[in-house]
Amino acid sequence: MFPAAALLALSFAAAAYGQQVGTLTAESHPRLSVQQCTSANNCQTQQRSVVLDANWRWLHSTSGSNNCYTGNTWDASLCPDPDTCAKNCAVDGVDYSGTYGITTSGNALNLKFVTQGPYSKNIGSRVYLLSQDDTTYEMFNLKNQEFTFDVDMSNLPCGLNGALYFVEMDADGGKSRFPSNAAGSKYGTGYCDTQCPHDIKFINGEANILGWEGSSNDPNAGSGQYGTCCNEMDVWEANQNGAAFTPHVCSVQGQTRCSGTQCGDGDERYDGICDKDGCDFNSWRMGDQTFLGPGLTVDTRQKFTVVTQFLTNNNQTSGTLSEIRRLYVQNGKVIANSKTNIPGMATFDSVTDSFCNAQKTAFGDTNTFESLGGLAQMGNSFQKGMALVMSIWDDHDVNMLWLDSDYPTDVPATNPGVSRGPCSTTSGVPTTIENQNAGASVQFSNIKFGPIGSTY
Repeated sequence: MFPAAALLALSFAAAAYGQQVGTLTAESHPRLSVQQCTSANNCQTQQRSVVLDANWRWLHSTSGSNNCYTGNTWDASLCPDPDTCAKNCAVDGVDYSGTYGITTSGNALNLKFVTQGPYSKNIGSRVYLLSQDDTTYEMFNLKNQEFTFDVDMSNLPCGLNGALYFVEMDADGGKSRFPSNAAGSKYGTGYCDTQCPHDIKFINGEANILGWEGSSNDPNAGSGQYGTCCNEMDVWEANQNGAAFTPHVCSVQGQTRCSGTQCGDGDERYDGICDKDGCDFNSWRMGDQTFLGPGLTVDTRQKFTVVTQFLTNNNQTSGTLSEIRRLYVQNGKVIANSKTNIPGMATFDSVTDSFCNAQKTAFGDTNTFESLGGLAQMGNSFQKGMALVMSIWDDHDVNMLWLDSDYPTDVPATNPGVSRGPCSTTSGVPTTIENQNAGASVQFSNIKFGPIGSTY
């Protein structure tokens, strides 16, 4: 995953050595029901809620409503240095529907791509599932379990990503590890993933203000000296024209702040503490261009069910994660995952360490997934507990070509592993799709989890 977030006109900011809470807008989390299953046809509904990531939130003066951060620039008077910024700025509650286009109804979550609010224009969103207490993230251990959801991405064109995935965030958003973080998971703090993003305003309860530079192609984003890293299981990254599920691992456990080479930026991509490429299963990239898409075997013009099974070597939750299987259900029909069809590569239809090694060899890719621990490390992360993330976003780095088009673009598309979907290499430009596809959206619904075979 290449995370990206953009927020137009509505400012958001960060403070060092603390994340204070404002009082101008009450925080009310949208309710979302999920089901925990114990066996086939035996599932119990649980009332949960979702919370918006802190990076999207308005941060303002603790003494009023002046922005601490506007566009991609810190306010020099409120934030002349990290310490002063901490004292001057607070994160606040949000209007989920009116400002961010986030709505729930029963077991369904709807995320709009562009929302024109009363004072601002918002691009994309990222939310986390909260536990029953409505203040900490629901933490999942999916070893020897399956996770199932319905998705409707019929309104999600090239260049967009409706994502559902897990990351190894702290359950309280880092509040207990970093006591000066007063906001915590109730306000969506503590994000991390294997891209070690530098655009997060608060990391380890401190502002990422040092070395901050505004983005050259996103007027609302920037990056600081530090990144925030952790293990990541991408269950679903997709639009109408392409989809992938991808485990990514790190050499560290839990949310970890990085700097320098640790972050794996630029030419040091394969020298960092996390595997940014991951081990992806994208049906198109793996040789079946008739499997998933509009009018294909899995017809993305209609809602369908995605089932992901996390098998262990001893078929127990105590075992080592050894295989990730995928199947689909649409119109009452169970659809097995596609099979690989790559010259010189054995046939696979699931993610195993053997599949990952064979894929990396066939495509000539660097295998940091194996060197950083492979599926066993992914299982270790689940054992610790992982938070559920759902988002909709566009890509200011490479226009989502890595998901739905040919990437990289400087080599022939006929090279193994380069073609990833049918979208044009000129598609996905954020300035274009934010205008032409402003009405895009994704719906995730009917989330279920439990033992293998219990959720569908």
